[in-house]
Amino acid sequence: MDGHIKWKSNWAPEIQGYLHGNSYLNFLQNDLPELLEYLPLRDLQNMWFQNDGCPAHYARLVREYLNQEYPGRWIGRLGPILWPPRSPDLNPLDFFYWGYLKDRVYSKPISTLDELRQNITQATDHINGRRYARRIKRSFLRRCHACINAGGQQFEHLL
Repeated sequence: MDGHIKWKSNWAPEIQGYLHGNSYLNFLQNDLPELLEYLPLRDLQNMWFQNDGCPAHYARLVREYLNQEYPGRWIGRLGPILWPPRSPDLNPLDFFYWGYLKDRVYSKPISTLDELRQNITQATDHINGRRYARRIKRSFLRRCHACINAGGQQFEHLL
């Protein structure tokens, strides 16, 4: 493998209604494994899981599942490794990906669910085509080193 994840181009979970503990658990159990199926076994065995402070992400049944699937290797509210909610300094998805994705998806008014899905697909294809994942990884590693050098204290001024 060349270091890039090969995604199924037609894969998309069917999300309806509001996100809650049961629907998020369903995603973790049924959809996430399909997303990760192309990762090498070694990467899967060493993978850590990170949640943010979304209430569905720390529902009791979700935490129990994560404790079973990622024992001592998940980060999140009420998890074995606590992570401050909405902490963008070490979360590449928060400090870049979601904002950039939303800017592209909502650049024009959307009137249908199919239009929204099409915009999301086009935006993610654009991001993946520009190899932003590699840039995000480099930025994340730079932020981790700055955090370590600052002894876990505030470090944005060191970037």
